[in-house]
Formats: sequence, C-alpha cells, structure tokens
Amino acid sequence: MDQDQLTSFLEVAKLGSFSRAAEKIYRTQPAISAQVRLLEQECGDKLFDRSGKRVLLTPAGEVLRRYAEKLLDLHKEALQAIAELNQSPRGKLFIGANEATCLYVLPHTFARFKQLYPLVQISIYRNFSHKIVQKVQEGAVDLGIVTLPQTASNMEVIPMFRDEVQVVVPKNHPLAKNRRVSVKELVAYPLILPKTGHTRNVMDRLLREYRDQLQISMELASVESIKKFVSAGLGISLLSRTYAQPEVPAGMLKLIPLEGQKLFRELGLIYRRDRYLSLPAKVFIEVVRESTPAPKASIAATPKTAAIR
Repeated sequence: MDQDQLTSFLEVAKLGSFSRAAEKIYRTQPAISAQVRLLEQECGDKLFDRSGKRVLLTPAGEVLRRYAEKLLDLHKEALQAIAELNQSPRGKLFIGANEATCLYVLPHTFARFKQLYPLVQISIYRNFSHKIVQKVQEGAVDLGIVTLPQTASNMEVIPMFRDEVQVVVPKNHPLAKNRRVSVKELVAYPLILPKTGHTRNVMDRLLREYRDQLQISMELASVESIKKFVSAGLGISLLSRTYAQPEVPAGMLKLIPLEGQKLFRELGLIYRRDRYLSLPAKVFIEVVRESTPAPKASIAATPKTAAIR
C-alpha cells in the first residue's frame, strides 16, 4: 500500500462515495476504484460494503482507516521535520494559559523567546487549567501552561513556576497588622473567592472545617477582579504572592502568610508526548527549560506544607 492508495481509501470512507472522492482529490472514479481493489487484495478482505446507496466501511475497513490516518500523519510529520532541519523557526505557536499566568508569569519568558525567535507569532488561548488540558488533548493548542499536578498519562510535564499562596487584605484591615493569620481567623471576615478552578478547590478544602461559618461575599472569575474588590475593602482572599505583589508597595494590599501551614501554587508546561511538535513549539520548550530553575526536592503535602491541586 502506498500514500496515494491510502489517500483515496480515506476519502471514500469519509464521503461514502467513490465518485465524490474522485472529484475531491481530482482523480477519475476508475482510478479510485482500482486503488481500493489493490488495497483489498493486499489486505485479503473487503474494505467497503457497496450494496447500498452510500458506501460503508466493513470491519476490516474500520481497522485500516485507523492505521491509514496514522500513517499519513507520520508521513506529513516526517517531511515537516526534515524541512525544519535548515530553517529558522517561524509560523504560529498556539499556547494555552489562564489570565493571571499571562499577566504575571509569561511576559519575561515571551520576551526572551521573541528576542531569540522573532519570526514566530504567538497566539494565546486563555481559559482555566482543565479547559487548557482539553485543548492540548484535542490538538487545538500546541502547549499548555496549567496548574499542577496533571494526571493525564499521555502528557509530558515541565515544572515552570512555584509560588506561595498567602492571605490578601486591604491596607487598613484589622488583620493587616498581623504577622501571620490562622484559618480560623479568616472565617470572621467576608471572603472573596475564585469562582472555579484549582485555587477554589484548595480553598474549599482549607475552609471545610468552618464551612458553616463562612461569609462568602463574592465569587469572581479573574485575579484582577479579586484584587480590585479586596483593595476596595469588600473582603479578603487568598492569592499567589506573585499575583498580589504589584499592589503591595503602593499600599493597596497587604500579604500575610498563613499560620501553621504553607500553600503553594505550581505551574507547569504540558504537551502530548505522542504528538509531533512543530519547530516553534520545540524551541519554546527549550527556552522554558533554560529559564526555569532546577526543581527542588518535592515537598510533601503535610499539615504544614501543601500544593494547590
């Protein structure tokens, strides 16, 4: 079997018609029929049921379709990989990340990348981590930057960023004078929480013991909104230090560590290890590896330290 035969076979399978497949790939119907017959002879089985108005795949045809798609994809990837050997990276790179990651984690990485590879155009898909994982699985984005851990077995994960999560209060808040704040103290004040996502999940677990006493005043979708409403005195929250730090020197917000435990938010770059990566994606991964500090020993999720999951 060769590429032309497999291409003809897949078009007939897709369109359910020899004549329509011939029109689609600019060949004659007899030529398409001959190629399918050669495939059937090689496979030793019928690939199509031609008894009805629409041509349908037989069980053997269904099996061949799966492998034919893989073979043609590999052929395309091989040609692309060879073509890239002597090329400077160019074209589009599709990356998924949430809003806060785009604002506070990626600018320096992107600046370094664009300095090295100015011909690559970066396109950002912004959403929550679970949506980004889905897009990476589907192949809609090349790379994702998501909250860790991620459990998909076909994903390669490169740790990028680790940041402590602390209590965030307005500058004149009663807790602002404290060096540390206990979880029990948090429930005495209105809380502004993320609407969904990993951070909200960990907050729910953290506050589970006091759920009957909680005063959730707002649920917001963005870090920027949470900071604005906290600085306006409408409640307190928990945020990554890096996300809240820009407002601290101006006196708009105060960051206070939790008493008795530390929470960490970890971000990582993910991609499917079973899918071919474009040259722009490969060199972006190199930049991330070079700019990310060597990973420290894993910190166990004990009562004193825990990662946001």
